[in-house]
Amino acid sequence: MLRLLRLPCSLLAVLGLTWLLAGCSPRYQPPLTLGTNTWIGYEPLYLARELGYYDGANLRLVELASTTQTLDALRIGTLDMAAVTLDEALLLAQEGQPISVLWVLNISAGADALIAKPAITALAQLRGKRIGVEQTATGAYMLDAALQQAGLQVQDITIVPLPLDEHFSAWQANAIDAVVTFDPARQKLLHTGGLELFTSQDIPGQIVNVLVARQSALDCCRPQIAQVIAGQQRALQYLRQTPKQAWQHMAPRQGVAAENVADALSGIELPDARMNRQLLTDPTTGLPATTRQLVQTMQQNHLLHSPPDTAALIRADFAVEAAP
Repeated sequence: MLRLLRLPCSLLAVLGLTWLLAGCSPRYQPPLTLGTNTWIGYEPLYLARELGYYDGANLRLVELASTTQTLDALRIGTLDMAAVTLDEALLLAQEGQPISVLWVLNISAGADALIAKPAITALAQLRGKRIGVEQTATGAYMLDAALQQAGLQVQDITIVPLPLDEHFSAWQANAIDAVVTFDPARQKLLHTGGLELFTSQDIPGQIVNVLVARQSALDCCRPQIAQVIAGQQRALQYLRQTPKQAWQHMAPRQGVAAENVADALSGIELPDARMNRQLLTDPTTGLPATTRQLVQTMQQNHLLHSPPDTAALIRADFAVEAAP
């Protein structure tokens, strides 16, 4: 009987038997891809990378210029995970995208805003004006809420579709009179004399940014997903313990001064693991309740047509397993 000998890989290489070396190499596993836009609330993910908390993790962070690009990349499977707003997650689920909400990254409390030119000092003065807004659920949601507060209809204004990376240039070119935006663009516009007429503080708890994953990523890569969350939590701890150093790390990526990073962060809440556990598991006061309320609001404003199963959308297992 012919017996097959198991030779060490080093000997195979010496003998030139390269065709057998394939069996000696570990199977290639592509990195888990996580996409975000430049929103300040996602900065702890990049801080974690810079501080080395993701060293050794098979993970690639992908920063995209706009929310639209992030959503499109997630739709076609270029991204395994993404940081999006809760309303955008609902729209993706409505489309039949196989995603789950795993973690609350941040809650906007003033960092999303409608900013107008200095001559416009009240929401009612937006009648007949050109308002730039990114073609996303969050942009539409913020604009609709601002118009309701002003007693205006969509027909009373001119909407200018505008991706985030064009907000500042359109403002400088006087192509718009106001814009629905968020940091870091918000900071730049305020420094040129723009006036905040409406912010996410006016709709507390409704602009929630979450981490979502495709089912394929959940099937193959639970350890890496847990590493993403653990690294982000370590970065938050670093931010709380050494804020000035953290701001210095974040400032170059945001394209603003460190003190502006501090100001931007003051407009968001950054839940830790304990708060995430409460948010994701409490059906009456946590994210499930917020999601149900958001679904109703989006339906009333014709932003959502076929509400998804919100109970199936939100997963609490990562929050339950995360270290406190």
